[in-house]
Amino acid sequence: MSSPKPAHQRILLKLSGEALMGDDAFGINRATIVRIVEEVAEVTRLGVQLAVVIGGGNIFRGVAGGSVGMDRATADYMGMLATVMNALALADTMNKAGLTARVMSAIGIEQVVEPYVRPKALQYLEEGKVVIFAAGTGNPFFTTDTAAALRGAEIGAEVVLKATKVDGVYTADPHKDPSATRYSTISFDEAIGRNLGIMDATAFALCRDQKLPIKVFSIVKNGALKRVIMGEDEGTLVHA
Repeated sequence: MSSPKPAHQRILLKLSGEALMGDDAFGINRATIVRIVEEVAEVTRLGVQLAVVIGGGNIFRGVAGGSVGMDRATADYMGMLATVMNALALADTMNKAGLTARVMSAIGIEQVVEPYVRPKALQYLEEGKVVIFAAGTGNPFFTTDTAAALRGAEIGAEVVLKATKVDGVYTADPHKDPSATRYSTISFDEAIGRNLGIMDATAFALCRDQKLPIKVFSIVKNGALKRVIMGEDEGTLVHA
């Protein structure tokens, strides 16, 4: 009997910087990043092409106090640099785990990481490398959620996987309301109508326009990433 095939062949994984903190107040928790990379490795072994957009909240949180009153564009550029640091840490951990990772930055810092060039990114994916997109879109005023939607559309990803600390989208905050239930699937229009705040408005509109589904799942749950890839009922699928 042949083993089940993945439901998706090319995915864009959106990881928040906070996902790398574990239980720490800020920074990168070694055990947490190793565990996330193990989950990613399991998925790539299935032949799935994987790209990652990483946030910078875990590092920026450590300097956020100093950014009060700062020019918004300047603060956003600092945030972009934080994502580059996370991307380097993620790539290093992946390479040590036997994966081949490439970091591509939306802002030019060639001595550290290569610039984002779409054909090159597609080539890396087809070669089975994990591509980590750093520095968001390269523009202030845009979040890494928007970068995930943009890069997902550019590389022809079948789905954007938004990794969070909750295992999907709920009717209410499950921490505050014990009767809250998880949506297995929900349409873009329903999510907007119910003001569920799954991604920021720009990212959400881009995914909706490109008919690029979003899957919200928990990166904290062991094996959840693989279950999502295999098409199991894990997390919440937001669809056109």
